[in-house]
Order: sequence, then C-alpha cells, then structure tokens
Amino acid sequence: MKIPANAHVAVVDGERFVLMRNAGTVADAKLAHVDDPSLDGEDESGAHGHNDPRSDDYRTQEKLDHAASVASWLNRAVLQHRIESLIIVADPDTMGELRRHYHTALQDVLVGELAKQLTGMPGPDILKAIEAA
Repeated sequence: MKIPANAHVAVVDGERFVLMRNAGTVADAKLAHVDDPSLDGEDESGAHGHNDPRSDDYRTQEKLDHAASVASWLNRAVLQHRIESLIIVADPDTMGELRRHYHTALQDVLVGELAKQLTGMPGPDILKAIEAA
C-alpha cells in the first residue's frame, strides 16, 4: 500500500494509540512520530448496542472502549481538518470496533487499513508492513 505524502498513520491496539505522518513522498515514505494523542475526555463506550459475548470480560470491555475513544478522537481530528488523509493500522479486534465508530468524514479521508498488530514496533518496521500490504 502506498502512503501519500503528509498522510497520517494511526497505529492502535486495545491499549495504545500512536499517530505518525509520512514526512517523505509517496515514492520515498518516511514515517515521523507526531503524537501519542490523549484520549482524556473521549470516554466512548465500545461494544455498546451489540451483543458481544466477549464484552462481559472487564479487560475486553476496556479494549473495546479504548478503540471507540480512538475513533472519536480521529473523527474529531478529521472534522477539524487536522487530518486530511489517514491510514489505520490495528489488530483485527480493535479494527473491527474502530470501524463501528467511523464518521462519514473519516471514511472519506481513509486511504487504507491494515488489520495487523504493529504497536510497539519501530517506525521503519511499521512502514515496511504498510508498504507490503
């Protein structure tokens, strides 16, 4: 998958959220760490309104809530025009919950998704995984 110049890359799992940006070009992408966004005040609830047998588990519910809060943060950043193109990388469970909360504006700027656990990996390894997808 090609990463457009200046595109943001959100790397998410059930506990972490890292935001990067392509500081290079499409042909020579270079991911630069932008932020570890604060989710304070997001307080979104994951698994709300659907029957997920896993949501009875406290740890699983926290992970679903985290994903919903990340989606809320990304939605707001897109609506405020702070993110104009976006790639989301998340483990499959987190990706599924994120998708449930996408605003249509976020869907419009979404360049791609990669359902893979990559949090905690260095930027060059994340870049390689995205480009190989």
